[in-house]
Amino acid sequence: MHKTRLALLIMLAGTLAACGESSTLQVTDGTGPSPKLPEPNKTLIPTVNIAPAVGWPDGARPTAAAGTQVAAFAEGLEHPRWLYVLPNGDILVAETNAPPKPDDTKGIRGWAMEKVMGRAGAGVPSPNRITLLRDADHDGVAETRTVFLENLNSPFGMALVGNDLYVADSDKLLRFPYQPGETAIKAAGTKVVDLPGGSLNHHWTKNVVASQDGSKLYVSVGSNSNVGENGLEAEEGRAAIWEVDRATGQHRIFASGLRNPNGMAWEPQSGKLWTAVNERDEIGSDLVPDYITSVKDGAFYGWPFSYYGQHVDVRVTPQNPQLVAKAIAPDYAVGPHTASLGLTFATGNKLPAQFSNGAFIGQHGSWNRKPHSGYKVIFVPFEGGQPKGKPVDVLTGFLDKDENALGRPVGVVIDQQGALLVADDVGNKVWRVSAAK
Repeated sequence: MHKTRLALLIMLAGTLAACGESSTLQVTDGTGPSPKLPEPNKTLIPTVNIAPAVGWPDGARPTAAAGTQVAAFAEGLEHPRWLYVLPNGDILVAETNAPPKPDDTKGIRGWAMEKVMGRAGAGVPSPNRITLLRDADHDGVAETRTVFLENLNSPFGMALVGNDLYVADSDKLLRFPYQPGETAIKAAGTKVVDLPGGSLNHHWTKNVVASQDGSKLYVSVGSNSNVGENGLEAEEGRAAIWEVDRATGQHRIFASGLRNPNGMAWEPQSGKLWTAVNERDEIGSDLVPDYITSVKDGAFYGWPFSYYGQHVDVRVTPQNPQLVAKAIAPDYAVGPHTASLGLTFATGNKLPAQFSNGAFIGQHGSWNRKPHSGYKVIFVPFEGGQPKGKPVDVLTGFLDKDENALGRPVGVVIDQQGALLVADDVGNKVWRVSAAK
């Protein structure tokens, strides 16, 4: 790395001040089926615009959409990121953060970015557990909280098939025995398959969903870098969604070229698998839009060689024009650098009618854009199994007037009463959005 760039990164880490270029477009320009894609704007140092994590003042809460209300379902959690609803209505929440990954913080740049992410609220140790929340009286507040599973390794995604509970750790997929109604599992997990991990493990979050018939598991695996700068050999099996045979653990790459897929869900009308994907950084505040897309078997979505179809990223070496020619564009952009992580479809919700058909998206919020983007939950309307129309804000107000992060939304699910639950890993809460009374 050039010495000037190193020096500037040192200054960046020391001051943690917002720096770099600014957006020339609105977030809405980078939203929808045909987002605007300006020319890349690669600066000497990347745009770093951190919203410092401060948490919620007493009594404060996000702002809910008209016709809805929001309240805390659970408080005092430790970095809650992902949610899962059990058949009896219990809620599992993965309290988790990044595992040790010493090779990801090597060098001046790695050290600087570690400091930056720490200021954004991502520097806390991982609790490495899954907690069970129970609202037995259905009053919208969990009155029971128990440690359901512990001593995990940065757990994230969860899926129940029959009496088998699957948990995606940062480096393996595990299976645990589950009995309906139990509040803790003491049995040791059985490894189904190893997942890409190791001492680099840049995008560590792994999600898992089961096929409709329960025979297959789909596991999301993020890339090990921004755009392959750690070498393409470090990306083996990554930036992809795996299909795992539940009985044997055999797996194949179902789709690839997905830089950092997180949320996955089955669209109820078409039956297709959809995912929310974080796209690449450091080519300007307006590039590249994050997106949601249906996932086609065998498809390649561009990363790292191209973005949004066949827009070549010249930073990547060596280039691969043959693979770029196969890259397909995603279905729907959800704004540049919004860090769209959570994804769930509207099935079963009892919110106002405008939220009856579509997808809820948890947007964790930007660090590589000026001004900020994300830091909210949105709803993308669907019609006939495809996005139709503009996104609607569901939950906002996660940034205060001084651009501090009071919270950061991540996972989203619909509970058995038809409300939307939102994990907030900076606010250490699970929010519950319901129809206004």
